[in-house]
Amino acid sequence: MTTLLFLHGPPAAGKYSVARRIADATGWPLFHNHLVVDAVAAVFPFGSPGFVRLREEFWLATLAQAAAEHRSLIFTYQPEPSVSPAFPERAAALFTDVGGNCRFVRLQLSLDAQLARIANADRARFGKLRDPELLRQLHDDFVRAEAAMPASALTINTADSSADEAAQRILALLGA
Repeated sequence: MTTLLFLHGPPAAGKYSVARRIADATGWPLFHNHLVVDAVAAVFPFGSPGFVRLREEFWLATLAQAAAEHRSLIFTYQPEPSVSPAFPERAAALFTDVGGNCRFVRLQLSLDAQLARIANADRARFGKLRDPELLRQLHDDFVRAEAAMPASALTINTADSSADEAAQRILALLGA
């Protein structure tokens, strides 16, 4: 069955690291959110109307094409206020409307743990948030956006699980 693994969580929770391991184990493509975020941000300032519109259009167009071709894939996502609250459900519907499914999996991490990881050099590779003070300023907005997400089939605290352990739990959920 065609599956969208919709892996979400706060900054520095390990979404990319976990997703990379799942992609390696399943052969599914990894469509991480910074592929589009970085491309659109090269032209439009983050959060500007053009940025917000194009980011969502590119995400949805890519997911729609994958669903139409019955390609399972992994999508990483950080809930935040500039994204339409309906986006996760719209993404899921692209797969369920063609007989596939969407599995929401939440990675969680406390603010203190995020702050300990946020400045890691590996986060610069994809232009990810690396400023501890900006993370503190945005934290409440991120928490509210995460609370609006659809129910997750699995929640993993990545402070208590390595990326390998988290990936194994998700693979078990997927039956892979």
